[in-house]
Amino acid sequence: MMNARILVLAAALAACGSPQETALQGYAEGEFVRVAAPFAGTLVRLDVQRGSRVQAGAPLFALEAENESAARREAEDHARQAQAQLENLRKGRRPTEIEAIRAQVAQAQAAASLSATELKRQQDLVAKGFVSRQRLDEARTAVERDSARLDELKAQLATAQLASRPDEIRAAEAQAAAATAALEQADWRLKQRTAVSTVSGVVTDTLFVRGEWVGAGQPVLTLLPPENVKARFYVPEPRLGALKVGQAVELRCDGCAEPIRAAVTWISPQAEFTPPVIYSKDSRAKLVYLVEARPSPADALRLKPGQPLDVTLR
Repeated sequence: MMNARILVLAAALAACGSPQETALQGYAEGEFVRVAAPFAGTLVRLDVQRGSRVQAGAPLFALEAENESAARREAEDHARQAQAQLENLRKGRRPTEIEAIRAQVAQAQAAASLSATELKRQQDLVAKGFVSRQRLDEARTAVERDSARLDELKAQLATAQLASRPDEIRAAEAQAAAATAALEQADWRLKQRTAVSTVSGVVTDTLFVRGEWVGAGQPVLTLLPPENVKARFYVPEPRLGALKVGQAVELRCDGCAEPIRAAVTWISPQAEFTPPVIYSKDSRAKLVYLVEARPSPADALRLKPGQPLDVTLR
């Protein structure tokens, strides 16, 4: 009789210490990535389907972009025009224009030389009394006129070889920078019409089909990266003190051949259930705290959001 009691007591103690008695109830949950475009438009291309796996950088969908393409071409033409105007101001006149001014300078030099010779001849004639002094005054005026014309053309030649004024160049540089910024903005708006994946994961749902109108900021599809899969379970208050962030846990699910290892990443600072009066020893046992644990991305592929889990603390 005594041996039978000992066997029953040993079986009861073994049952209390088994993992089935200490396992905590939880479920798998996913943090979905909702992919949308910042602008509205008609969906013209859907590159993925529900259940497919995508890598980061893969194309997802595209909206009609005729207006944005035309705006980008216009901005590109304005940028080219502003840059051409800036380069034109930084250079002097064309070589043929400079050569024309040089030819005028040569003509003025010849005219000045001729008027100087005529002045000298008139001075000799006046000294001999062959002509009046009026002719001498006319010769002096011609020399002054031709010298002034020569100085004017030399100044024009020097100016033609220079670039535009610094203030004009700075204004043109500002216009070119503004046109470049407008081109970058138009290019960005055009790129926003085509969505690419920023993460690797599974397409869990597509919310539109080709030809439908998509509002600005409205998700077109949802992705679930493996690293966004986590387990959520509740820990009774008496066992909370033995739990800490980083602690290893094991997850078991129906159909899982082997336990899935995970690590605690978050412990709720507030209880999920609060008795209406004060905390007695019995009521404290009713308090539970939400805990989250994340498996490795490779193991997370074995879990589905909403799947029930048995969690064992290690």
